[in-house]
Order: sequence, then structure tokens, then C-alpha cells
Amino acid sequence: MSTPRTASTRRAPKRLAAVAPGLAGLADYQVRWLPKDLVAGLVLTALLVPQGMAYAELAGLPAITGLYTSILCLLGYAVFGPSRILVLGPDSSLGPMIAATILPLAGANGDPARAVALASALALLTGTISVLAGVGGLGFVADLISRPTMIGYLNGLALTIFVSQLPKLFGFSVDASGFLGEVTGLVAGIARGETVPAALVVGAAGLAAILALQRLLPKVPAILVVVVLSITATAVLGLDERGVDVVGILPAGFPPLTIPDVTLSDLTLLLAGALGIAVVSVADTISTASAFAARAGRTVQGGREMTAIGASNLAAGLFGGFPVSTSSSRTAVAEQAGAKSQLTGIVGAVAITLILLFAPGLLRDLPQPTLAAVVIAASLSLADWRGTVRLHRQRRTEFTLSIAAFLGVVALGVLPGIALAVALSIGNVFRRAWWPYQTVLGRVPDLPGFHDVHSYPHAERLPGCVIVRFDAPLFFANTRTFRERVQALAAGDPGLRWVVVAAEPITDVDTTAADMLHDLDVWLNEREVHLVFAEMKDPVREKIDRYELLGTIDPSHFYPTVDAAVTAYRELTGAGWRPAAAGAGD
Repeated sequence: MSTPRTASTRRAPKRLAAVAPGLAGLADYQVRWLPKDLVAGLVLTALLVPQGMAYAELAGLPAITGLYTSILCLLGYAVFGPSRILVLGPDSSLGPMIAATILPLAGANGDPARAVALASALALLTGTISVLAGVGGLGFVADLISRPTMIGYLNGLALTIFVSQLPKLFGFSVDASGFLGEVTGLVAGIARGETVPAALVVGAAGLAAILALQRLLPKVPAILVVVVLSITATAVLGLDERGVDVVGILPAGFPPLTIPDVTLSDLTLLLAGALGIAVVSVADTISTASAFAARAGRTVQGGREMTAIGASNLAAGLFGGFPVSTSSSRTAVAEQAGAKSQLTGIVGAVAITLILLFAPGLLRDLPQPTLAAVVIAASLSLADWRGTVRLHRQRRTEFTLSIAAFLGVVALGVLPGIALAVALSIGNVFRRAWWPYQTVLGRVPDLPGFHDVHSYPHAERLPGCVIVRFDAPLFFANTRTFRERVQALAAGDPGLRWVVVAAEPITDVDTTAADMLHDLDVWLNEREVHLVFAEMKDPVREKIDRYELLGTIDPSHFYPTVDAAVTAYRELTGAGWRPAAAGAGD
């Protein structure tokens, strides 16, 4: 009887690790890690509290919801997250997306309770999508946004966040939507004299201090320093009496488990936003997890990361929170502070809870312009102007995609901008397959193999034989490109007898392409030209057989290498290599 129990006991940790890897990791916890995790958790709390409040307001929600969200997502990832140090929480890149999704539904009066309910429902939808995608092995969804389009999207997001926070920095609000509307409202407000000097001084000084400390003293918690100084300044100088808005006393206690009060029609309207947020959140999480895992020599399991971030969003949504993502900056802070496990996140969650329970007035005198400064500093860190310049220098096509994504966010808004970014990424992939690189190959003396005549213009050619390389699978969208290329080569060389296709890059042939190859071979045969394939992969050759193309294409015209095809042609015709000027033209 002992053997079955032993086997079951051994299987239990594996089952637990598969469902809740964070919880399973506690079984391997080492006591010597505890002091470092405690310190890192407290340091993280100092960052999470002001950022959580600032990003909640960026999302159009009460500041307190940022703290609720931070607590629940930290606990959720501590249980279900596979990474030891990854930190989740409210994120500056998601804030505008959340606002763009929920504020149009919250009504003209912007009822806070309704906005919170919609945001919580959005978190539940985002979490459900992420969990289902993770369980279904859809981690590749995170690859839908290419790096160039993500750079453009984040640059556009950085600019829109920056502009949206400037009125708060100046001490007034703007009732406008869209980038141009907010810019116009900002300029009009300044022109009307609505600026509160004390608010502008506090906000600008806070922003300058954050940026200076982050650059000159990166190990100093810049945001914590600025928050403490601004609270002190408010208390000592009475800034709230000088027209500076402050956070005020936060609601005491912890929110109960709550199912958001929304309708089915609300959920339908929230779904598009949830899909966009899930894609951005998962992409950010997997990329950040990969970067930090590489440092430790570990690998990332995309499915588990998706499930973990989904669980964190579900936890946040059930307690009045909003969608979350991973933060590379907060994760870096935790790592620098010595975090060894997800106990760091648990310590942070407990510390924030204690603040809510026993010291809700701790942040009462925190100026709103300081929160705006925190958000603006985060927006500046989102921008990657150097990456944009590098794209311009390295590849103009991808630079154009990046600029298009940037303009899409600025001109159309955040949600249409992310949709445009995904569409541009997919379109770029399709464009490369639709119009792939194609060339003629020749022989270069003293250099083994066959080489691109664009790189080696003086490469030798074989009279009556042209070697073509087409760098893409053959499918319905590029069949015309392939056919016209081969036909142009045949029409341009009356003495052509063989067209040798270097087929190693052709990884697939669909039925449309098969019909094209049949018609092309018939067209070539009428001109006494043979279509020959070299280096075709076995799976592709099997499809050629299944499509019954061998009834038209001579089965003997398939060669294992280009060299074998060239040797066969030379033995058949006695042709010898000639300089480029004497061979067939490209």
C-alpha cells in the first residue's frame, strides 16, 4: 500500500506546480532569503503606493482603486506566477487604454462608482481572456506586435500621457478628449489664466527632482523622496490653501469581494478594450519576464505567464480593481533591493493593506500635481526615441511602420492605435511574404556554392540555364509574383532551356500555388524550357506529389542540391560557365 501513496505524494508537488507555480515555489523557500525579501517588499511598497494612485487617476478612476489593484494583483501573481521576482501592478501603458474603454460608458457625469464597476468588469474580461489564452497555448498572441510598431505605439502613448497630465501639473482640468482636444484645452486654460502658480511649482519641481534622481542617483527611490518632500511642503506651507489639490484622506479598510454591477451590453462594449489590453499586457509581461529570466539563466513559459497575469487580473477585478500588467521598472527595483522570491510581493501587499487599515490619512497631503509628475516621468520612460532613430538608420520600412503606429495613437486614440499597431505588424509580415526577396544565383570563382548576383555582379552564369531563388513559401498571395518573375526571365533569354528553382527557402506550397506551377510548367514546356527544382524540403515535395503535379513536372527534375542540378544540366548540354556579360541577364 505504501508504493501508491509514495507515487501520489511525488505527483502532488508537480500538480501544484502546474496550477500554482508561485505557491509551489514556497516549498523550496530558504530562510536566509527572508530578510532580503522583507526589505525589498518595503522598498517596493514605497514605489507602488504613489504609482498605483497616480495610474488609477490616469485611468479615470479614484486613486484608492490603484491601491486595491496593487494588493490583489501582487497576491494573485505570488500564487500563480512562475517568476520569482516579476512585479505586477497598475501600469502607465494601460491607463489610457482603460480610460478610453470605460469613460465613454461611465456617462457624461463620470460617476466614480460606475467607472469603478466598469473597470472591474474590464479586469475580469482581460483576466478571462488571458487565462483562456494561456490554457489554450496561445502565447504566440504576444508576438502580434512587432518591435518597430511597439516602439511607435509607446512613443505615441508617451506623448498622449504627457499632454493629458499637463493640465493637472498646471493646477486645472480640461474637459476634452483626444490629443488635439487636450492640447487646445491646455493652451486655452493657460491663456485664460487658470494656472495655479503653487501647483505648477510643486509639480514641475517634483518632475525635475524625479528625473534628476533617476539619472544621477538611480539607487535612490526617487518617487518616494519626492512624495515625502511634497507632503511635507503641503503641511508646512499650507499648499492646499493656495489652491493646490491634494489626495485627501483615503477610505479606510479593505474592499469586500464584489461582482461588478454591469449589464450584458456593457460587457459587449468592454470586450474590444479587454482584447487590446490583454495583448499589450501579455506582450509586456512575457518580454519583461524573458529579460529578467535570461539574467538568471532561466527560461520563460509563455502559457504559464499568461495564466498568471490572467489570475492577477481576475483577483483585482473581484475587489474593485482594474487591469494590470508587468512593470520592468518595478521589477528592476525589486531585483536591486535583493528580492529572492514572490514573498517580496506578498510583503508589499500586506504593507499596503496595513496602510489602508491603520493609516488612511498618511497620504492626505499628497498634492495632485505630484501624482501628475509621477505619471509624466513614467510616460517619458515609455518613449524610445533612440530606438526610432536606430530604425531610421537601419531599416526605413520598419521606421515607417513605427511612425505610422505613433501617428495612429496620437491622431486616432489609444485603442484604435493599438489596433492599428497590431494590423501594421500583421500587414508587414504579409507584405514580406507577398513580395519576398527574389534573385538569380551565379558561380563566384574560389567561393564555394552559388551566390546572389546582386551581391556579386560579376558572378558567372551558365548559358541556357538560370538559377532562381524565391525567399518565401509559395501561397495564393505571391503566386503571380513568382510566375511573372520566371516568365520574364524566359522571355528575356531566347536560348533558355532550364529554370532551376533553388527551393530551400520555399517552406510550403498551397493549392493555389500548385495550380500556378502546373500552368507555368505548361507555358515553359511550350517554349521548350524545363522547370527544375533543387533542395526542396521533403514535406514540400510530399505536397507536390499529393497535388499530382508530377503529371506535368518531370519527376527527374528534382535534385537534392543546386550543384547536382547544375551538374546534370552541364552533362546534358556540355555548357560551361561564362562571365556575367556573356550569360543570361537577370
